[in-house]
Amino acid sequence: MWDAYLKGFKAYLQLERSMSGNTVDAYLHDVAMLAGYIGTTYPGLALDRLELAHLQGFLAHVNELELSVGTQARVISGIKSFFRYLLLEEVVKSDPTELLEAPKLKRKLPHFLSVTEIDTLFAAIDHSTDEGQRNRAMLETMYSCGLRVSELISLTLSNLYLDIGFIKVIGKGNKERLVPIGGTAVSQIKLYTEYVRRHMKIKAGQEDILFLNRRGSGLSRVMVFLILKDLTAKCGFKKNIHPHTLRHSFATHLVEAGADLRAVQEMMGHSSITTTEIYTHLDRSYLRQTMEKYHPRFGK
Repeated sequence: MWDAYLKGFKAYLQLERSMSGNTVDAYLHDVAMLAGYIGTTYPGLALDRLELAHLQGFLAHVNELELSVGTQARVISGIKSFFRYLLLEEVVKSDPTELLEAPKLKRKLPHFLSVTEIDTLFAAIDHSTDEGQRNRAMLETMYSCGLRVSELISLTLSNLYLDIGFIKVIGKGNKERLVPIGGTAVSQIKLYTEYVRRHMKIKAGQEDILFLNRRGSGLSRVMVFLILKDLTAKCGFKKNIHPHTLRHSFATHLVEAGADLRAVQEMMGHSSITTTEIYTHLDRSYLRQTMEKYHPRFGK
């Protein structure tokens, strides 16, 4: 019974919700966990007979597995999506997940680099090599536009509008957005495409991908992580820097400079302003640190 509905749920997530492959896999895993629990604890219980109490029992079981709060919240999100799908398909007449509460998530302030640290990081790149030219263009673009690593590696030549200072980005759920790109990043992209990329042998099907590895294929997420890891070690930074750090730095520097939060939300591709608001909290922390450091009577 569950297998047939799982197949339909997968198609629903992919086609109607346009969710990423990782999210689809996670949600299917969550529903499979529920199916296993119900099959063991309530053998023969039909989907349309599931009630809130059954689901609360499942959540208690999940909690006993000592999964993180974030993972537990995702499990609930997956289960809720599954029952929304069942409602649409008229498999169930009511949604037992309506009153199902997710655990409170503690919002962590993201790590970011100062403007000086960004300058130091980029200055450490070896511009005498083809890979160095590519890496400078790539990281400048990531920081200039606040891109996710998945958005960076999928960036295409056909989505560059450098003459008017914009790029088209394909974000989560295949949502498109236009993001301004700064002059420094534009210059580095032009140097890379003119002096490196145009002389490469590019693999079939990869002709439109902007940033390529030495074999003429698109870069992987892991490769971008390793590039940053090597640069971090070269600079002697003690911080744990990863691709998302540049995205956090982009947003933090805009908010610190007084940028409108709605504009930052649009540029980052956040579906909710709540996600963007975390940078205002980070900004307040930054302001307090500045006061503590420089004000002669602060805290006395």
